[in-house]
Amino acid sequence: MAVRVMSSPPAPADGGHSLTVADYVAGVLAGNRTMLARAVTLVESSRPDHEAMAQELLTRLLPQTGRSIRVGLTGAPGAGKSAFIEALGCRLTATGHRVAVLSVDPSSVRSGGSLLGDKTRMMRLSADPNAFIRPSPSGLVLGGVARKTRETMLVYEAAGCDVVLIETVGVGQSEVSVADMTDYLMVLVLAGAGDELQGIKRGLLEVADMIVVTKADGENVTRAKLAASQYAFAMHLLHGGERQLPVVTCSALDGTGIDAIWRIITDQMSGLKRSGALEARRTAQTVKWMWTLVDEQIRDMLRQTEAVRRVAEEAERDLRDAKLSPLRGAQAVVRALTLSGIGGPQQTNSLRSTAGRSPE
Repeated sequence: MAVRVMSSPPAPADGGHSLTVADYVAGVLAGNRTMLARAVTLVESSRPDHEAMAQELLTRLLPQTGRSIRVGLTGAPGAGKSAFIEALGCRLTATGHRVAVLSVDPSSVRSGGSLLGDKTRMMRLSADPNAFIRPSPSGLVLGGVARKTRETMLVYEAAGCDVVLIETVGVGQSEVSVADMTDYLMVLVLAGAGDELQGIKRGLLEVADMIVVTKADGENVTRAKLAASQYAFAMHLLHGGERQLPVVTCSALDGTGIDAIWRIITDQMSGLKRSGALEARRTAQTVKWMWTLVDEQIRDMLRQTEAVRRVAEEAERDLRDAKLSPLRGAQAVVRALTLSGIGGPQQTNSLRSTAGRSPE
């Protein structure tokens, strides 16, 4: 496979503020690193004018997406996710792949800020011309991913990245959202960090496609192999023998097991494509994505509609004064939303009239 290096021309003199959607599309499709970064920033922006441009940009890029292998990586903090991604990413770019790494950092519950230091943890990969690392704040979104992770993934696919690695926050069993946007989900675990079987709980591991015991090097090799056998037995019990989940060991330090892991992924992806299961999975993910966006837009309506906001503020005051129950407060806000006309027949007819309309 021929290596196609991403270009990095000088930035425009105006800082990119006068860029049009057509400029963004041309830059992304050309693999321009500067324009790609700006396009992702546009997609992640919450400004109304930026959101409108981002929607049009994604609509134009959509025909060029869907050709990558989407891999999710999750696990507890300290499991070695960043080190593993760098080892795997460098192997992939060396064989001609173009790799995008979407790394989600936890946001502070107090300040709302995020460290976004993944590039410093992946120095070799961040310097690779055929890799692009994009750290994003979680924004306190649950599920281990950021609000615009799906959209960002599509931008990188349109730019020609044929492997997209999504690294989650790393909070544990709740990170099932990444399974709704990837083709393959890997759970990274440590050996010798306690009772390995204690971590086998329904939830995250039910949707995992592979378990990787990391840091299997030096004196830890024996412990890693023992942990892998315990996880394999536990997975057999969890799935009742209906599904054989790969459980492997690896070392990002010396590269042991990295090539074998990628072979397992590509072999299983080939099987999913042949059977039609991959297409069915992505279709189901797209439908779920739509309902996720519906939920987000309804929450935005609650905050932006003046009449609803007044009722919500009053309900909050009554809750603090113990004059109202949470259930009654929620019912009052929903009633205000209904009375404001949002979601009524007029809005429904408007939606039907514009559903088939292509972007201007």
